[in-house]
Amino acid sequence: MPSPQSHTRPTAMAVWLIIAGVIGWWAAFSLTMEKFHALANPGEAASCDFSPLVQCTKNLDSAQGSVFGFPNPILGLTGWVAPIVVGMAILAGARFARWFWLCFWAGIAFAFGFVIWLISQSIFVLGTLCPWCMVTWVVTIPTFYVVTIHLFRAGIIPVSNRVRQGADKLIGWVPLMAIVSYAIVAVLAQVRLDVLGALF
Repeated sequence: MPSPQSHTRPTAMAVWLIIAGVIGWWAAFSLTMEKFHALANPGEAASCDFSPLVQCTKNLDSAQGSVFGFPNPILGLTGWVAPIVVGMAILAGARFARWFWLCFWAGIAFAFGFVIWLISQSIFVLGTLCPWCMVTWVVTIPTFYVVTIHLFRAGIIPVSNRVRQGADKLIGWVPLMAIVSYAIVAVLAQVRLDVLGALF
């Protein structure tokens, strides 16, 4: 069974949190700049508008693009700072209390649920795929998986040793889990929007 040290200081997860946080923050920043550009230049196409299918404008201008009364990218600008800080702190040797991990997971779970909803809205309601939104999807999904599994393998969520050992083995499957998730989204988009037909 892996030592507690590998669980309390999960270096690989910390590195991923930093990478995902930076990528997610950059996507949110880029979308925010596109929103500013749209407000300053009404009617002008965004730089990420590549076709009627692949574009940012329709998503940003929709009700789904401002669910809480302000543009969704602002959530990313603030929210993605947390994984970066947590990842850096872990690498620096910080140890977090159980309540902190649960609060952090709650934020990640909210982001995951929100992304799933946005994916469904993009594919089944808006009929568009926003490039920067998809970047956010790509990093949010595995981040949720890895943090959730860590809570079980580290005993932050009280479980039996057998479950902890299973979670410790499962952590290595996160890349495959993410790829399968991307494949499901791709299939749904293809069936609903005929992405390949629109692109080629």
